[in-house]
Amino acid sequence: MSAIGLLRRSPVEVAWATFAAANLLAMALWREWETIPFHLIWISLTLVYGFRVWRPAATNLTLAAVVVSSGGLILQDAFAGEQLWGELFEVPLMSAMFLAMVWHARRRVAALALARSQAARQERFLHDASHELRTPVTIARGHLEVLRRSNGKAAPEVEIALDELQRIEEILERLLLLAKADQPDFVVLEELDLEPFLEDVFMRWSEVAPRAWRLGHITDGLLEVDPEGLRCALDALLENAVKYTDQGDEISLRSMRTGSGVLIEIEDGGCGIPAHALGQIWDRFARADAARGRAHGGVGLGLAIVDAIAKAHDGRCIVRVADGKTTFALFFPRFRSPLRMPAVTPSQLLRNS
Repeated sequence: MSAIGLLRRSPVEVAWATFAAANLLAMALWREWETIPFHLIWISLTLVYGFRVWRPAATNLTLAAVVVSSGGLILQDAFAGEQLWGELFEVPLMSAMFLAMVWHARRRVAALALARSQAARQERFLHDASHELRTPVTIARGHLEVLRRSNGKAAPEVEIALDELQRIEEILERLLLLAKADQPDFVVLEELDLEPFLEDVFMRWSEVAPRAWRLGHITDGLLEVDPEGLRCALDALLENAVKYTDQGDEISLRSMRTGSGVLIEIEDGGCGIPAHALGQIWDRFARADAARGRAHGGVGLGLAIVDAIAKAHDGRCIVRVADGKTTFALFFPRFRSPLRMPAVTPSQLLRNS
């Protein structure tokens, strides 16, 4: 490998080797000060290894080279009477410090690899299980719908079974969505006119759920976002608000500009979230109150999806509970005001004509 290729492939290692060689030269030239460059070599080696964990063969070879070169210079000076023999004990001590760093660094790398492997297996399981379950659910739904049509009047049991299958299909869709959360194509960004988009979401929900809906101030501007991802996140938050409120309770939607981003807030006056659950509601399959019945709870995937969508946009989702109201706030960066044509006065029209 050429020197240029080595420098491009391993710039940190090349820089450290140059630094170590310069300090070895300093040890040879200024023997009365050699402990300073000696310690600089070992400390720099330990720091570099903490960030760049090498393979065992490269680690052993580097350690042996440093021990032989630095220890050999000290041994030579000890024989010449320019250094105390006790200085040689520095070499095994510094080697032990470096080996301790090697042990901790390798444990950290192994733990990270195990965590990534487990996360990958979990994502694969969610994806595969969701796909496998969709087929039998679809078949069962088809047979039940045929039975409902053939009987002329559907039995209550058939309607219940169809409702449960619909619920299972929604869970499967959310599991598939979560399985894609770490993929690079999870979100596809495009410019979205935020004001009409939020108004459309608000009107759609206000027509299907009997609540006291209130549309607050909506910031006008263009947001770089995945439209389907944003709609999915808002639907999950609004569905959550509807579940935990009663007929006539107020649910409001509003947005405001903050810096170079935008904050979209959904507020409701429902039963709220216990303080001890605020840090757990974003976890998959987490529920604010495990004692809630299915009429309120769900399986705890909605807020996990909201959190994944927000993070995929480099944003965040926060929740606050105060004065009997619960507010979920979605922050998205990359928001700008729309370009508007300047107003034209009558005098300007005359000049242009």
